[in-house]
Amino acid sequence: MDLVSARITHLCERLKLGTVSAEWPAMAETAVREEASLGEFLERLLAAECEARERRSREVLLKLATLPAIKTLETYDFAYASGAPKKQIGELASLAFIERAENIVLLGPSGVGKTHLASALALKATQAGIKTRFISAADLMMQLATAKAQARLKEYMNRAVLGPKLLVIDELGYLPFGRDEANLFFHVIAKRYERAATIVTSNLPFAQWASALADDATLTAALLDRLLHHAHIVQIAGESYRMKDKRKIGQVRPRADAS
Repeated sequence: MDLVSARITHLCERLKLGTVSAEWPAMAETAVREEASLGEFLERLLAAECEARERRSREVLLKLATLPAIKTLETYDFAYASGAPKKQIGELASLAFIERAENIVLLGPSGVGKTHLASALALKATQAGIKTRFISAADLMMQLATAKAQARLKEYMNRAVLGPKLLVIDELGYLPFGRDEANLFFHVIAKRYERAATIVTSNLPFAQWASALADDATLTAALLDRLLHHAHIVQIAGESYRMKDKRKIGQVRPRADAS
């Protein structure tokens, strides 16, 4: 390595320009071969650095999002899930609801793809550079209860509840909450109200949410008032994808044709 190259490497290390340090020799050769101007060479070099940083940022955001699996809207079977409102979901894919701090509630029976759709929207958010977190309702309550017992509930709320610009809470209603858990869940929704976007998936219609929230009708009404004030309700009907997959391998009988 000549002295100029060594000095460039040193300066790149000081400025934390790892991509510039690695790519400039090859890009300089290309610029000379193409008779590009110094300005064009510099633009290409800086663009490569920006692209690499954005890629690393997306990778970090994806890791922090803790998605249960990588799902996309393109792989969701709208043909099978005929009860899913494709147009509405396509509009939500613009992610404008996040900038407006609006919520999404995905309702429907087990297995119709609520988690798939929530995961796909969360993935799109990370790709757009938006801090996102995906967690099941049961795990959220467990973590909140632990933080409260350890006298660090405020710290947890600020970091894990208020920190993400998009919070996905999956499977509300599969396990009923006790009184303390219901109160904690109410505070999660109340803290994020008009501050940040939240996606909630549930197999229960709203009329049955009280049964999952310690049978507290007053708390449930107050929670729904905040959750639904600025919300997109996505109602999904249909049969479980898991049943569809079992039919493919002959474990269950096909659905009877409608008469």
